[in-house]
Amino acid sequence: MTATLSRPTDSAPASPVSSGLARDRQWVARVAGGAVTGEGAPRHTVCTPLTGEAVAEVPLSTLADVEAAYAVARAAQPAWAARPMAERAEILLAFHDVVLTRQPTLLDLVQLESGKARGQAFEEVADVAIVARHYARTAARTLRPRRRSGALPGLSQVVESRIPKGVVGIVSPWNYPLSLSITDALPALMAGNAVVLRPDVLGMLTALAAVEMLREAGLPREVLQVVLGDGATIGAAVLDRADYVCFTGSTPTGRRVAQAAGERLVGASLELGGKNSLYVAADADLNRAVPGAVRSCFSSAGQLCISTERVIVHESVYDDFVARFVAATTALRMGSNLTWGYDLGSLISADQLDRVGAHVADAVAKGATVLAGGRARPDIAPFAYEATVLADVTAAMTCRDEETFGPVVAIYRVASDEEAIALANDTAYGLNASVWTRDISRGRRIAGAIRTGTVNINEGYAAAWGSVAAPMGGMKASGIGRRHGEEGILRFTESQNVTAQRLVPIAPAFGLDDRRFAAALTTSLRVLKAVGWQ
Repeated sequence: MTATLSRPTDSAPASPVSSGLARDRQWVARVAGGAVTGEGAPRHTVCTPLTGEAVAEVPLSTLADVEAAYAVARAAQPAWAARPMAERAEILLAFHDVVLTRQPTLLDLVQLESGKARGQAFEEVADVAIVARHYARTAARTLRPRRRSGALPGLSQVVESRIPKGVVGIVSPWNYPLSLSITDALPALMAGNAVVLRPDVLGMLTALAAVEMLREAGLPREVLQVVLGDGATIGAAVLDRADYVCFTGSTPTGRRVAQAAGERLVGASLELGGKNSLYVAADADLNRAVPGAVRSCFSSAGQLCISTERVIVHESVYDDFVARFVAATTALRMGSNLTWGYDLGSLISADQLDRVGAHVADAVAKGATVLAGGRARPDIAPFAYEATVLADVTAAMTCRDEETFGPVVAIYRVASDEEAIALANDTAYGLNASVWTRDISRGRRIAGAIRTGTVNINEGYAAAWGSVAAPMGGMKASGIGRRHGEEGILRFTESQNVTAQRLVPIAPAFGLDDRRFAAALTTSLRVLKAVGWQ
């Protein structure tokens, strides 16, 4: 029986510190045992941003453990690639069902580690299930050998095959501890690669739980190796040994990753920062645009690579939109419990809280107007910050061009679609954008002029993100490569051209000059045509 994607009834305790799993030492020891760590390994204390309290202690990996993980993965990869595609697909489908069956467990873990509200944690569960099912159903068609036209049609028989890269190194971030630790690994594994995964230490319990579920679904332990530790040492070591690199994180770090991969002539997919814009056109349906914009700006407390930090509004609807948008933002329900019913959770850490507070303070000091929010909320959670709307933001303010990565949005008035497009493009980044209009053709014209990897029309981010049959990624400083779609699995393969030549050679034989070869080839082709070859 196939599990279904549905919003489950809560069975977990409301208090995050009384939640069973992370407090269960046997469970922690079991999932942590799924990573490669040696005797006497250093240990890391996992704290939840919902209360600041310690919930678990997990051993970390060393550089020797990274070497051991790669040795195991390389030894296991050929046999895994030789397994029939249908067998690999069955494992992904089984994993899909396990994920949906264990929704409450995964929701608790995502909330405990990331601090986000339960509704946004559910997006991660949905994403993992959708991606698993998509590649299980489509990989065989995407990766099948394909006949291509040859130099001499009918005589040059060409087959293009897709060959696995080998061992893929994945370094995933903390903001989506379930989705971003697993959804790159799934197509890599489906394509016949082994994977070495380094989840961020701020999200490693969630990632370890998902890896355990994959193994429960039938994935051989050897082909997915997990190492734990900081990015500068363990993360860098994972990428430095990979046959293909997957990295999601900041643009400065991504540049260093790309440079290191380029020196080794190794391919890479990098999803990096974003300064994403949402445009409310003159003909937008504000009944849809307002709640859509609120969700796009403040989902996961703004700690979403594709969330909105600039709201651009046509002057003809500016006053009406802003009044509604501010009211809806102010009405957001903040909370730190493991239950449904809250719209906004917490930031991940003190560092993120400091960054958000500094951006807002800088803007206010330089003349910005706070229309909503603008305060930390330690009464909700240690790192909680109100959903904040700023007006009168100028180029002198840090938040105008730098990514805040928190629940802060600047709102701008424009007089035309062209002015909106220019403002949306006035950034070094190019990850995601959103256009709200009743005229879809108009929306597509505007979208086509915005230099971002994805553009949503009448939705903030979920439409493009959830359309996993189409590629997703960044332009400009927002990265290279694509996840999702055919590109999302082809990136983990090399194309190989195998051509068999029959009857007529296409190069002069030894001792045959070019003139005589051309005459011989012409004669051969006349003979073939005479017998009916076209």
